[in-house]
Amino acid sequence: MAWNEPGNGGNNKDPWGNRGNDQGPPDLDEVVRKLQQKMGGLFGGKGGGNSGDSGQAPSGGFGLIGLGVLVAIIIAGAINSFYIIEPAERGVVQRFGAYHSVVGPGPHFKIPFIDSYQAVNVDQVNKFVQRAQMLTKDENIVDVTVEVQFRIQDAADFLFQDANPGQTINDSMESALREVVGKSKLDEIMTENRGGIAIALQSGTQELLDLYRTGLIVTNINIQDAQPPEAVRDAFADAIKAREDKERLQNQAQAYANDVVPRARGAAARLIEDAKAYKAKVTAEADGESQRFLSLLKEYEGSPKVTRERLYLETMQEVLAKSAKVLLNNNGEGNGGNLTYLPLDRIMQQQPMTAPRNTAPQSSFGVDTSASTDQINIDSRANRGSLSRERGGR
Repeated sequence: MAWNEPGNGGNNKDPWGNRGNDQGPPDLDEVVRKLQQKMGGLFGGKGGGNSGDSGQAPSGGFGLIGLGVLVAIIIAGAINSFYIIEPAERGVVQRFGAYHSVVGPGPHFKIPFIDSYQAVNVDQVNKFVQRAQMLTKDENIVDVTVEVQFRIQDAADFLFQDANPGQTINDSMESALREVVGKSKLDEIMTENRGGIAIALQSGTQELLDLYRTGLIVTNINIQDAQPPEAVRDAFADAIKAREDKERLQNQAQAYANDVVPRARGAAARLIEDAKAYKAKVTAEADGESQRFLSLLKEYEGSPKVTRERLYLETMQEVLAKSAKVLLNNNGEGNGGNLTYLPLDRIMQQQPMTAPRNTAPQSSFGVDTSASTDQINIDSRANRGSLSRERGGR
């Protein structure tokens, strides 16, 4: 049965609370006004509108509104509960505003509306340049320009332990620089020991940073420039040039010594070896001569006359073998004892030009000169051998 159908006994009502015989659609303004009254009652306010309207908000409307608010709160909390830390960063987590932990790269969870985090880049290298004028160990003034490179090592200390880490590292570096320069000489700072001074400066600066817990680490310190004051810079430049010339000349002298000394040592070693070889040769020859003399002495003691004759003939053979002239003694037979002279050296020089190889030239005395000096020496040895045998037979 319809709500406004006749027969309801005059209690005709529609869902909107209209009474009477009004069959038209509900008034929109009335609907909005009633909704405002119900919301005011929900949050503790007093409903407006007609005093005669005592309508109450249905319980189903309050449940839908509360559920919507709850869902919105859950969604916002879920979105705010997860965060991602980049590979070059570290996340510093705070719980109720106090430091809680440090997390690494990747996704992480935090308690909504309770935890908060701050991402700190620990891989980025920062740098600054410091210039100062200070006194050295040998009481000279020097202008030093230093470049310092650093990065964050401990994110928690960097955020909470030091109020101004940048100013702290500047002051620490300057303090360490004055200490190191005050313990070094001017030449060491300008030329000789820059690397060692940079290492000492980095170590001293890092000790101060660790003492103040700044969370920073010094990665490199480079001494860019170290110069004397402007008033005496020209004199120092001349001194440096003179020192460089000294080092250059010393290097040249050392190179010359490295070239000459090995050659001299080699020549000395060669002379020593030659002397040793000569000594061995002379000693061996002396031993041979002594052994030969002893053997001849033994033969001489057995037959002195024969030995003397043999020695004489051997000596004459050695002497005459070096001469190209031949003397023939006819013992006075047929020519009254005249001495015949054969110029074999000239004959041998003229032989290839005047006669064939198989033709033996004849001398004016009818002697065959084709025989060589060696053949004559062989004949002489044969004659001496026969003479020796004859004497031995006697």
